[in-house]
Amino acid sequence: MTQITLVRHGQANTHAQDAASYDRLSELGQQQAKWLGDHFTLNAERFDHIETGTLLRQRQTAVGMGYPPIAQNAAWDEMDYFALSDAAQKHHNIPAPKDASEFARHLPQVLDLWRADDLPGVPETHAEFTGKIQTALTQLQGRYARVLIVTSGGVIGAALRYVLGLDTLATTKIMLQVQNSSVHQLQYVHDQFMLAAFNATPHLDHPDRAHARTRI
Repeated sequence: MTQITLVRHGQANTHAQDAASYDRLSELGQQQAKWLGDHFTLNAERFDHIETGTLLRQRQTAVGMGYPPIAQNAAWDEMDYFALSDAAQKHHNIPAPKDASEFARHLPQVLDLWRADDLPGVPETHAEFTGKIQTALTQLQGRYARVLIVTSGGVIGAALRYVLGLDTLATTKIMLQVQNSSVHQLQYVHDQFMLAAFNATPHLDHPDRAHARTRI
């Protein structure tokens, strides 16, 4: 049996206006990563293989958890939501969201347009984004017993879309709930991937860490 643990990166630069500026952990994000690493150590979590995407915030999270420089795989890189949002505004007059409530309405609109190949000029198509994740998951199956992947919320949402057969609206509801530094597990059993855990944050269960539960 292959068990794949997916971890979302810690909180990034929430005030960024572009993808490059967003791509670094905040001070809280660094602390979230350390707490999660401490939790894994305390519970003797061991992995046969560890990967991150190529993005800085993903690699910073892995290092903050206590893992040295490890394998990078661009399949775990997040979608460029800034580019998707810009294309939606340019071609469909959909304004960029200004707060979390607006983002919750914005996300399904943008992903529907992306899935329909109706966002010209974006860095990758929806089929390319979801396809690389499915391929990467399939390639890990059977090669290792316990795998850790440090990635991003959109990738986790796409992985669960694949595993659970979700439509776009259900996928966006998953994505909007994924917390920073949260833990998700997939198990390959009965010749298929199954969801074993979703959005766990045991390292934040301490009463004095309630402030550290973030999604943005």
